[in-house]
Amino acid sequence: MTHQELSIERMNAAAGEATAILRALANESRLLLLCQLSNGELCVSDLEERLDIHQPTLSQQLGVLRTEGLVTTRREGKKIYYSIRDARVLTLLRTMYEVFCPKTEGR
Repeated sequence: MTHQELSIERMNAAAGEATAILRALANESRLLLLCQLSNGELCVSDLEERLDIHQPTLSQQLGVLRTEGLVTTRREGKKIYYSIRDARVLTLLRTMYEVFCPKTEGR
């Protein structure tokens, strides 16, 4: 196998991973959930209150994020806490914030 073929194989694998992450981000509810989680771990009730996303939509979208490996959970008593698992997602969210959430209205 040549160096160029190896690079193409790596590019294909990376493109597959990027597509999966972008597919998960391409839903408004999931994107809002991840934006909230980019500031740190939150429990389900906090997410529901902050975003006004109610059951079963909240559970469904958190399930997709778990399945895609973008968030991780931990249980403390009856509460389930979510946090972002993949540092690449944090990088994407920060970049998207800079592009789509301007600091001043004049932008």
